[in-house]
Amino acid sequence: MKFFLDTADVEEVREAVAWGLLDGVTTNPSLVAKTGKTFREVLCDIAEAVPGPVSAEVTATDMAGMLDQAHEYADLASNIVIKIPLIVEGLKTVKKLSEEGIKTNVTLCFSSTQALLAAKAGATYVSPFVGRLDDIGHEGIELIREIRTIFDNYDFGTQILVASARGPIHVRDVAIIGADVVTLPFKVFEMLAKHPLTDSGLEKFLDDWKKVPQDKKPEGGA
Repeated sequence: MKFFLDTADVEEVREAVAWGLLDGVTTNPSLVAKTGKTFREVLCDIAEAVPGPVSAEVTATDMAGMLDQAHEYADLASNIVIKIPLIVEGLKTVKKLSEEGIKTNVTLCFSSTQALLAAKAGATYVSPFVGRLDDIGHEGIELIREIRTIFDNYDFGTQILVASARGPIHVRDVAIIGADVVTLPFKVFEMLAKHPLTDSGLEKFLDDWKKVPQDKKPEGGA
């Protein structure tokens, strides 16, 4: 499974890239607004920092406006993916962009039938939001299972990009189902590597190591 970082903070991106485990980045207007920078500045900085795809979300809600923004963003860097909302105008836009060879990420997906339409339109990625469904009493994980089955039934090439994952359990569950990508805030990305038994085990090993007699370095040796 691929790991994307859900952020507009280029320093978080650089840190995650340094781990050697980051495959891409997703952004949205809410995240960019926190940076105090222009959307163009943020996209260019992140696209330069990460070798993988960077999702840039349009703000227009009509096809003409979405296409204008899509072409503008796609021209900024070769790894920009256009993020389109899952509405009818968005699906029409995705179909057009896919015909032009521009990669797309269809966002705000909350049902398997929406995901089916995105795949038929030629989306590169579709982003179902598991955490937001959990928030209103629905099983977000079940949505991923439904989409995986539908896509496999018809051999769609669209990748399932799980969004709104709130913690390691979400990541574990969608990995078991076979999601292609999960996008995470940096704090959740960090949590994946942590376990209290790892910390306590390492502490014990290091304490015990202090009790082991150490070889003396030869005098005058190199």
